[in-house]
Amino acid sequence: MQISDLKARQGKVDVEAEITEKGEVRTFNKFGKDGRVCNATIKDASGEIKLTLWNDEIDQVNVGDKVKITNGYVNEFQGEKQLTAGRFGKLEVLKN
Repeated sequence: MQISDLKARQGKVDVEAEITEKGEVRTFNKFGKDGRVCNATIKDASGEIKLTLWNDEIDQVNVGDKVKITNGYVNEFQGEKQLTAGRFGKLEVLKN
């Protein structure tokens, strides 16, 4: 699947792309548990999309890494599409 094909509220997304940007990590508290979230940008030959990283995922990836998202989900925030591995998906860093 290519980034340019992704639609908002689309599930079961499998995509491979490169991390081109990694934003500031923010902390939050939800249901009495602390968590961390960070927005990254990934791109492939077809385009780019924001990737939401949660907790341990933040430490796994760096700019320049190629990543594979399996069973991801696309949501929309303020009119911008965002991809996340979410609760049911998987994010893995591919070895060069």
